[in-house]
Amino acid sequence: MREPATGVEPQLARVIAALGKPQFEEALWQMLLALARPDNMLVLGYSDGGPALELCRRAGNERVFARLQSTYMAGAFRLSPFYGLHLQRADEGLYRLRDIAPDAFQRSRFYVEYFGQTTIIDEVAFTVWLGAGLSLNLFLGRDGQSGKVFSPAEIAACRRIAPVVAELARAHWPVPKLAAPLVEDTPARLAAAAEQRLGIGLSPRQAQVAVLILKGHSTLSIGLKLGLSPQTVKVFRKQLYARCAISSQAELFALMLPLL
Repeated sequence: MREPATGVEPQLARVIAALGKPQFEEALWQMLLALARPDNMLVLGYSDGGPALELCRRAGNERVFARLQSTYMAGAFRLSPFYGLHLQRADEGLYRLRDIAPDAFQRSRFYVEYFGQTTIIDEVAFTVWLGAGLSLNLFLGRDGQSGKVFSPAEIAACRRIAPVVAELARAHWPVPKLAAPLVEDTPARLAAAAEQRLGIGLSPRQAQVAVLILKGHSTLSIGLKLGLSPQTVKVFRKQLYARCAISSQAELFALMLPLL
């Protein structure tokens, strides 16, 4: 485990002094080490309808980001609860994965095939708005390197400093570094790609159900999201699987992920 610097205030002063300079990211990392002892850090930009943009990363364990570009950045980010916060226009602040993840997230193929492979056991993110349809997410994680979740005191410390992190991020990563905002409709994107690339015609409701399954929502949760009874959700799921000629969530993930 790295030894954090003593006290956050001296580190914060260094971060402010490094704004707009190459040393900023390392100074920010050192400040967050002093604050919460994370094992890894990742800074991503999200834009409506556009690709995710990687701005910064730090990790001592190579497995954490081994599939970041090939899987997450290639399209799986659209299944992330944190990208969901972007689409929902969530308030700025600190969010913890365990608090915002769908009810069946850890049983989803997204978790098994991607997130579970990172060795991350706890993750929080500072959500910052840079402009219309443009957000920045600064992720801090605990992974197999320490094997420990964040403590209540560390979470509280991150919440207190969240407004400061937001202003630092806006000052250092300006809006022009991210793509111009577009309208994001993940189910519509999935349906269009399925038709064009696989010749599979999905109804809007089937596409919505597919995306929610991939994100890790249970039948009950999907019903609550769409205003449907669990039995109706099961009918749409059965239709979806039949239309795609598959019989499991694993097959659905393998078929649909490349389309995102």
